[in-house]
Amino acid sequence: MGAMQDSAGTDTAAAIGPCAGIPADRMAFIRQVLDRVGDKWSMLIVAVLEDGPLRYTDLQRQIPGISQRMLTHTLRQLQEDGLITRSAYAEVPPRVEYALAPLSRGLKDIVMELIRWASEHHDDIRANRAQSGAASSSPS
Repeated sequence: MGAMQDSAGTDTAAAIGPCAGIPADRMAFIRQVLDRVGDKWSMLIVAVLEDGPLRYTDLQRQIPGISQRMLTHTLRQLQEDGLITRSAYAEVPPRVEYALAPLSRGLKDIVMELIRWASEHHDDIRANRAQSGAASSSPS
């Protein structure tokens, strides 16, 4: 399916819907950004940093289940995108802190709302999954 043209003659991603106002040549990059900020570890890091800067070990302690490799990788990606900052202090022992960058201001509200929604609907979703699993495993 090709790109649509808007009235100004610019190729847009779609004729209607949420992608209609987005130039087609930006869609691949927008999908990359959504993949990055929509990743479960990225969202949890942003949520944890909402209350202020934290050291690496504190981040790891507050995000159960994240491996050291995944935390390091995700922090690097978020820093690369300008969503978090990394500050190293010349102390003994050296201290490094991670904090939300100004670019993350609107994102943290979205992330907190998604986490809140997932928490509020946990029981319903779990029940639906169990019911769906029972239905799909029974003979037709």
